[in-house]
Amino acid sequence: MRIEGKVVLITGASEGIGAACAAEFARAGARLALTARHEAALAKTGGGEALTIAGDLTSDATRREVVARTLDRFGAIDVLINNAGIGTYQPSWKIPLDDARRLMELNFFALLALTQIAIPHMQARRSGMIVNVGSIGGKVVLPWMTVYSASKYALGALTEGMRMELRQHGISTMLVCPGYVKTGFQQHVIAGKAPGPVERGRRFAITAAECAQAIRRGVERDARTIVTPRAGWILVALARLLPSVVQARMAEMNV
Repeated sequence: MRIEGKVVLITGASEGIGAACAAEFARAGARLALTARHEAALAKTGGGEALTIAGDLTSDATRREVVARTLDRFGAIDVLINNAGIGTYQPSWKIPLDDARRLMELNFFALLALTQIAIPHMQARRSGMIVNVGSIGGKVVLPWMTVYSASKYALGALTEGMRMELRQHGISTMLVCPGYVKTGFQQHVIAGKAPGPVERGRRFAITAAECAQAIRRGVERDARTIVTPRAGWILVALARLLPSVVQARMAEMNV
């Protein structure tokens, strides 16, 4: 897809990967609609050029406003980047169910609902792309954040299923699986803290800008799945070929 002139709607755009995507797609000539909860931070990301809509995406009213205002301004949505999400470091066997539901509500259900609102407009034009930002934890379970991994596994299945469902309508989907990215993700989790070995491993993290570049390149070439950094594919392959070895190593890190 040629990005110049395309309308790109990005959720969770006030910081981290979302803000980096806004900058990256703006440089490529896209017209942007940005949404996040924090209005002041969102306004800085938009830089006065983008349409910004502050609100909570777990609210149906917010989701409908985001799509309606984007269509009112630009007349189309060419790319929807579902980036908004939250994590938790609580063990699955004792996480309060209210916390688990809160995580799933934003990471999966709000994303699904927003996509359902946007897709009919893409169908009418017989073109469009849904980009779902998942995690390497959606390919290999991270035992220090099992419920988060479960939400990203669900997102992966949704992305693949939608790809088959929507192919006849000219709509494609792309799953993004970042590894460690230097963002404020750890400060915004519902509860808990990453184990020491995991925290130390973050020194090998990529920047949000590097992740956004990978997403932009993926959109341009109509990719199916992006793992960034690419070295993450090695972990995915090892987990499939040697699951007991990888799981034992992961369990050792979860201390």
